[in-house]
Amino acid sequence: MSKIVEISDLRRTFVQGDVTIEVLRGINLSVADGELVALLGPSGSGKSTLLQAIGLLEGGFAGSIKLDGEEVSSSSVDRQTEIRREKLGFVYQFHHLLPDFDALENVILPQLIADAAPDEAEFRAKHLLTQLGLAERLHHRPSKLSGGEQQRVAVARALANRPKLVLADEPTGNLDEHTADIVLGEFMALVRGEGSAVIVATHNERLAAKMDRVFRLHEGVLT
Repeated sequence: MSKIVEISDLRRTFVQGDVTIEVLRGINLSVADGELVALLGPSGSGKSTLLQAIGLLEGGFAGSIKLDGEEVSSSSVDRQTEIRREKLGFVYQFHHLLPDFDALENVILPQLIADAAPDEAEFRAKHLLTQLGLAERLHHRPSKLSGGEQQRVAVARALANRPKLVLADEPTGNLDEHTADIVLGEFMALVRGEGSAVIVATHNERLAAKMDRVFRLHEGVLT
């Protein structure tokens, strides 16, 4: 099985005054196409920093990051932007939906940015939102949606461009336990059906137990 992510000896340090903080200490990680992986660790363990590195959202890292077989850690800014648009999807703890657009438009927009035809983008958006139980909420703006519904729209948006890899940072951390379980179940069913690989950063052991593999990050070391 081919690898969507291959990381070798990834390191990240921050300097605060006279103190050097090692956030990531020689991370090695590979994720296969279609695999669901949990990244467990308490707040401050470096989970978000690792996801930012994989998502090409932050610089200053040492080591190698390959996405879909391509070395990307030293790619140009323009190329990294292309990779994010073409191969990656993102889900955060807070939905970050555009407040002036309804649910359908929030899922259509990233497809239009990626040059999808408007009718195809609308069809795809309706399909994803319907799969997530939002067929009756397509034309509601975020302020008219519940927290769970907002996060479902965020999941649909992340999958809109058929990413090979979805990076999720505490995707249900802002929801109550019951709603979180429902959204997580729908999220996992949808990404498995779509064939995307997933890396979920969380401190939730129950969530992690549902994944194919679990890694733990402690003081910058991955096991």
